[in-house]
Amino acid sequence: MRPIGVDGPLVSIRKFSKKPFNLSKLVDIGALKPPIAELLAAAVKSRITTIISGGTGSGKTTMLNALSAFISEKERLITIEDAAELQLQQPHVARMETRPPNIEGKGEIRQRELVKNALRMRPERIILGECRGEEAFDMLQAMNTGHEGSMATIHANNPREAISRLEQLVGMAGLPMTIPSIRGQIAAAIRMIVQLQRLSDGKRRVTSVAEITGMEGDIVQMQEIYKFVRTATADDGTVEGHFVATGVRPRFLSELTARGIKIPNHYFDPGKPL
Repeated sequence: MRPIGVDGPLVSIRKFSKKPFNLSKLVDIGALKPPIAELLAAAVKSRITTIISGGTGSGKTTMLNALSAFISEKERLITIEDAAELQLQQPHVARMETRPPNIEGKGEIRQRELVKNALRMRPERIILGECRGEEAFDMLQAMNTGHEGSMATIHANNPREAISRLEQLVGMAGLPMTIPSIRGQIAAAIRMIVQLQRLSDGKRRVTSVAEITGMEGDIVQMQEIYKFVRTATADDGTVEGHFVATGVRPRFLSELTARGIKIPNHYFDPGKPL
């Protein structure tokens, strides 16, 4: 409203479909290829902790909803969000939402308090709608203490930037931690980063799937498994490109095999089309 809305009232509506996008629908619209979707689904089933990274409006929440469909119905989930947007289909979901301060500046409940509280509620996984503040520290603690398979979204333009942004968010907690110890926490907690991007033609695509493999000195080691290669832009503005495997086999494949999930070797062959 005036005087904040200079030209009059501004209304912003975020509307979600009553039927959430599932992974097969995302494959149909070209956001990713079937082998990539199969690997992501297997990783979620096998409790591989995943961060979904991307810019504003790149489809992070949509992807989180689609991947959450592969979580077992026997698991107890807790979702923590600023604005309740997740549409999880499991029966054991406890949903929590932050609360802004009242007009007197009191009564605020932030994500950090909710993450701490969630740990006392015996969840199998914690799903954080968006990690944007000091709750990043408590989220990493939770992922490192028996809540494998937890998921969160974060604003970043590429997987490497997602890690450095996490470092900054952990630093916001104001705890006396050194950079190497923060990076050690990140490398121990997070296993996979899925990067999304809204391209210039308005289409949303998975542009990278990367695995965090540990630390080497003070550097978090990361290897890319799949990426989207942009080749040209058509006359009508459509972005042309293709998905490729980098030839790297993820280290967590042995964990998938142990759980009875087999991913064919040719999915990681850079010479074969996806």
